[in-house]
Amino acid sequence: MHYVWRHRLFPLEQLHTTSGETVEVIDPGLSNADAGPDFFNAKVRIGDTVWVGNVEIHLRSSDWVRHGHHTDAAYDSIILHVAETVDADIVTSDGKLPPQLQLPIPDSLRADYATLCRTEDYPRCWPVISKLSRLTTHSWLSALLAERLLARAAMVTERLRQTSGDWERAFFITLARNFGFGINGEAFEYWARHLPLPAAAKHRDDAFQLEALFLGTAGLLAEEAIPPSAREAAAGDAYLRRLRSEWSFLAHKFQLAEHMEPQRWRYLRLRPQNFPHLRIVQLAQLYARRSAGLHQVLEARDREALHACFASGVSPYWQDHYLFGLTSEHKDKTLSTASRDLIIINTVVPTLYAYGQEHHDEALQERAVELLESLKAERNFIMRQWQQCGLAVATAADSQALIQLKREYCDRLDCLRCRFGYEYLKGIRG
Repeated sequence: MHYVWRHRLFPLEQLHTTSGETVEVIDPGLSNADAGPDFFNAKVRIGDTVWVGNVEIHLRSSDWVRHGHHTDAAYDSIILHVAETVDADIVTSDGKLPPQLQLPIPDSLRADYATLCRTEDYPRCWPVISKLSRLTTHSWLSALLAERLLARAAMVTERLRQTSGDWERAFFITLARNFGFGINGEAFEYWARHLPLPAAAKHRDDAFQLEALFLGTAGLLAEEAIPPSAREAAAGDAYLRRLRSEWSFLAHKFQLAEHMEPQRWRYLRLRPQNFPHLRIVQLAQLYARRSAGLHQVLEARDREALHACFASGVSPYWQDHYLFGLTSEHKDKTLSTASRDLIIINTVVPTLYAYGQEHHDEALQERAVELLESLKAERNFIMRQWQQCGLAVATAADSQALIQLKREYCDRLDCLRCRFGYEYLKGIRG
């Protein structure tokens, strides 16, 4: 019904209220996604009078009472109530009887929408994607990118609020979360929130002490964190003993609470280079180098400068280990180019955008967008599916927009708010 009203998919004959007055929709108004009437600032001629105000939409007019609008003053200003089935009169909280319009949903639209939602294919609108104009595609992807930037920046701003305005800590938490690379993101954010950064700052010149503090807070030095298959080898590991001893000293010195539960960390389907031990050691190395703080990120002007900020390796022990006591043939434990690109996309870009918003600095917000446009698109199954439909996915700006599309529209079957969905329905009817 919202779609029918917004796009004026009205019957060809003259519209009338239930009391017989003629209705002309001059402007359907602005859709309201928040509380209150469904459309603001609509312009409707009813009889000889032009009304400007709000419109409420329901499938059945009896939903007015079921939704509690008859006692809510926010709905007293509506100029028209629209329903597919008018089965009851409606009354506002101040006793008025707003006019009602019975508006049917076209059978063709109902059938096409049911087909769109029922199909097992993804993307469901694939038949029209290759036929869309470049302008249509570009404008929708631009809008989706703006949505995603605002949503991701809001997450950074929320962390800023939770850290009492500490930008450095909010940035570190954001960075740590993205060092989880998806599967361990929640665990990394939990760890970063509980990491005693003031204590870490006092030992920033000693990478070994930082490693002990970081791993100890994560619970990865605890006996229960060692897999049963590795416990025998770990029992004789001199480096692990040194780390445990240092962690015990630092925990006592700073009166630290107990470490997080090791069970929070996930290993299933993870490659060894993504194990939390290695990622935390890489973070410890970055923190010790002072190369990847908020100040350095704000000063970096392009992808190459940011790559230098996040060029992190591991301490010598981890060059040939991936768990305590277990050796690894993979010697290169530096953060890969692809991983650094992901850090830029998921950490730097949202932080720059949020920082620009908070400080009214449009140049920083523009730099965030430019960074996405300078990076190659992420490579994952979402991108492959859209590319198979004929959609060009060249930059990270494209891939971020399409991630927003899938998560906020496709996964929610919200095709009626999607411009691709609109073109699909329009194309089938045409």
